Amino acid sequence: MSSRRSLAAGSLCAAMVAVLAGCGSTPASGPNGHSTSAATSGAHAAKTAASSPTSTPKQKGRLVIYAAEGYDQAMATAFHKATGIAVKLDDMSTGPLVAKIQAEKNNPQWDVAWFDGDGTMETLNQAGLLLRHWQPANSAHYTSLGKRLQPSDGSYIPTGVTAAGAIAYNTKLVPANEVPKHWSDLLKPFFKNAVGMDNPAISGPTYPVVAGMLNLRGMAGGEKYFSQLKANGLRVFPTNKPTLQALTTGQIKVAIAQDSAEIQAMQQGAPIKIVYPTGGVTMLPGVLGIAKNAPDMAAAKAFANFVLSAQGQKVMLAKGGGDSNFNPIIQGQKPNPVRQQTGIKWNVAPVLWQAAHYSKIQTWFKDTIAG
Repeated sequence: MSSRRSLAAGSLCAAMVAVLAGCGSTPASGPNGHSTSAATSGAHAAKTAASSPTSTPKQKGRLVIYAAEGYDQAMATAFHKATGIAVKLDDMSTGPLVAKIQAEKNNPQWDVAWFDGDGTMETLNQAGLLLRHWQPANSAHYTSLGKRLQPSDGSYIPTGVTAAGAIAYNTKLVPANEVPKHWSDLLKPFFKNAVGMDNPAISGPTYPVVAGMLNLRGMAGGEKYFSQLKANGLRVFPTNKPTLQALTTGQIKVAIAQDSAEIQAMQQGAPIKIVYPTGGVTMLPGVLGIAKNAPDMAAAKAFANFVLSAQGQKVMLAKGGGDSNFNPIIQGQKPNPVRQQTGIKWNVAPVLWQAAHYSKIQTWFKDTIAG
């Protein structure tokens, strides 16, 4: 989901004051200790949306964002317009984004990271790469769910919620009597060689799908389920776009993908419908983290507060394509009408558990399922 660009050099003067005034320093408080991963299409994009050249090393007054959200370019543009602060946006899928951050751990070139998946963000926190014990002033306007998703150490900022993986089926290929209602239905002979999903090593929202299943069924039970899917001909694609393209064109009958992307495909006329299985779907928060040693800490904090503001929420709900089909967690904000709100059983894979098993699960899926 997303794209990042360079916005012209601005200053941290009068225009910024209004935003910074809302940036608090209250530690987060959430009962879940920390708290669940979505992504964009693959290619890295870094473009200039203003006239000043990129400087190296990065100068203060120039915010650098690594992101994988559909509304990130629109948010960068709106933030620049509101504050005058220059923004360089690097847009990529979550897997490459995290790898880039890890590669820069001794010399971070980024201020803000923004993608879907609190479990993945927690891996960066545990590596000591994120600012802790700070939350934006506008986090005071979180709904009860937003408050529950806040990490107890304040290491990242929840920004919205989708389902990591719902089942979408092609209505031209799946008759009413074969519509899957439970995850186990995908193991039926009818779906032989006809189930597709994203690769969690590339697609951010897919790691929580896999981790959620392994957490819910136990490691052995979850691994058995995915091994059974593979034996039934599971096809693994890089990200949501090729997975849903395969579904739309009839290469597969069903797809496991982030529901916001599935909703977008429906909006664009694809012959698909969405099923939220009776066994539940994993809740997927979008999350924003600030680098512990952010080159421009003031700008990073101002941006985080802007995202949670009424103006920022308007951008997220209107300017993100499929990614705009999320559940807001700010009081007074409502989801787009196309988003289903009933009949969904939410599962939550504990964020610390996801982070602790991140490398093991990714390696197992790559070697055993994707490979």
